[in-house]
Amino acid sequence: MQVVERCNGAQIVVTNKVPLSREAFDQLPELELIGVPAAGVNHLDLETCRARGIGVVMCAGYSTISVPEHAFALILALRRNLVPYWRDIYAGGWSGSPTFYAELHPVVDLYGSTLGIIGSGHGGKRIGQLAEAFGMRVLFADRKGATALRPGYSAFDEVLRESDVISLHCPLTEETRHLFGIGEFERMKRTASLVNTARGGIVDEAALLEALDRKLIANAALDVLEQEPPAHDHPLLRNPRADLIVTPHVAWRTQVAMNRLVTQLAEGIEEHYAQVA
Repeated sequence: MQVVERCNGAQIVVTNKVPLSREAFDQLPELELIGVPAAGVNHLDLETCRARGIGVVMCAGYSTISVPEHAFALILALRRNLVPYWRDIYAGGWSGSPTFYAELHPVVDLYGSTLGIIGSGHGGKRIGQLAEAFGMRVLFADRKGATALRPGYSAFDEVLRESDVISLHCPLTEETRHLFGIGEFERMKRTASLVNTARGGIVDEAALLEALDRKLIANAALDVLEQEPPAHDHPLLRNPRADLIVTPHVAWRTQVAMNRLVTQLAEGIEEHYAQVA
């Protein structure tokens, strides 16, 4: 097992995406701390970490600037139909217009529209600030099926009904896996946009494809997919389509975010050993 071979004898292991299972931990008796240069720890057996007293250092919030900005760029692109316009202009869509402009696709102002946010952590709060700066009404969704609403939150179904744009910023858990399926798309506005810069798996990709084909929503943009990298024949990538933007999980990859990531990881490791000393 390559993971065990490379981690053998280490007190500290830094891993992102490479799984560490109970079986691996059983063969790494000297392991004291795991550093995760990312915000998510889905690849770790946290129960075993707790049982063994193995510390875990994460870097929550390192991409608070970069991911919301990417999400907002996608929102603007969807509401202004920038990608369809770019394609159609180079296909002669403007050159053949009888007027000085070519209204090939609808364009919509963000001002006065409603942004529904799923997830109220660092990224969710930040994109809410950006939206308010654009004059949008912001709704934070409470948990799906919640019987009592927390202060400052709206019912999940209300957010589906009211939002012109829904942006996902929640972690992937058993509770949020396929949180957006065909039933959710059917309750959204036909003119609504969906943006996912959180985790693949929160959106049921087959249901999204059906929703776009049936025009249950206007369009969608994804920076994450369930399988990464995706297969060459991935259903969402087989043919370019005007109502879908996909970027290759790059929302977090800015220089500012990378600097913050390394700093947080180093400080977290130092703080851990300062506490146990």
